[in-house]
Amino acid sequence: MTKAIRIHEAGGPEQMVWEDVQVGDPGPGEARIRHTAVGLNYIDVYQRMGMYPLPGLPTVIGMEAAGVIEALGEDTPDDLAVGMRVAYADNPPGAYSQARVIPAHRLVPVPDGIDDNTAAAMMLQGMTAEYLLRRTYEVKPGDTILFHAAAGGVGLIACQWAKHLGATVIGTVGSDEKAELARAHGCDHTIVYTRENFLDRVMEITGGAGLPVVYDSVGKDTFVDSMKCLKPRGLAVNFGNASGPAEPVAPGDLAKMGCIYLTRPSLMVYNAKREDLLASAKALFDVVLAGHVKIEIHQTYPLADAAQAHRDLEGRKTTGSTVFTV
Repeated sequence: MTKAIRIHEAGGPEQMVWEDVQVGDPGPGEARIRHTAVGLNYIDVYQRMGMYPLPGLPTVIGMEAAGVIEALGEDTPDDLAVGMRVAYADNPPGAYSQARVIPAHRLVPVPDGIDDNTAAAMMLQGMTAEYLLRRTYEVKPGDTILFHAAAGGVGLIACQWAKHLGATVIGTVGSDEKAELARAHGCDHTIVYTRENFLDRVMEITGGAGLPVVYDSVGKDTFVDSMKCLKPRGLAVNFGNASGPAEPVAPGDLAKMGCIYLTRPSLMVYNAKREDLLASAKALFDVVLAGHVKIEIHQTYPLADAAQAHRDLEGRKTTGSTVFTV
């Protein structure tokens, strides 16, 4: 029998139960994958809490994992085969399990040189960094950017990548220890938001000019001031809600702040087509294999202890990436 973490109702970490589940054979267009490592991401918390409601409770949460293909149904991509190492970061949820059936077209072959734990840690966060820096706003040499939560999983990857692209990187963090970590991973300037006003510091760093883009996954606590950090016609990117959803913004307010742009992007939309998924994963694999981006796994937990991992993530006790061992 296969074990998985399931929720029977939305709520706190205590709603996560380690229990037996049935995993059937793959149908047309599907693959059965045996997981070897599972990634932890903040979207898992949103699913557990009901912020992103999931149909058909009880259900298995989780968006990211690596493993081995055990079986393939008919009409699956030609680049997949039984026994192949693969990874994914996509809908439908169900990663918090020892094995599962998943749409095969969402699987990405993992190249030699990237182990399973690294693959599980990098796909969602790394492809998020890819679309943010290369497609939502194309970061160019000479740009100065602000990235919130710079010592988090996405932050550490994105700051390294942005530095590789030639940007000056400003990152916000919650402590001096996290500031040191962020500086070691591409941040030119760190702002400890618990004692510094990040808007004032950004304006000081830029000589009052502001920024072409701000990447904000914190949401409610930061987003208004994030928009104020922008130069005229700058882009505010809200891609997460760690402190709660950002408040609604009236179109007229965007004009008052310098005709700025606002977007709420999603990895699932950016990588909806398989060709975009494979291109995003290749770009990520390339910068990791070349050594420009290092994937930092700072915490590991047995999958059965997922509830404690969620408590630590929400308590901002984690840095870098977290992986569940299966």
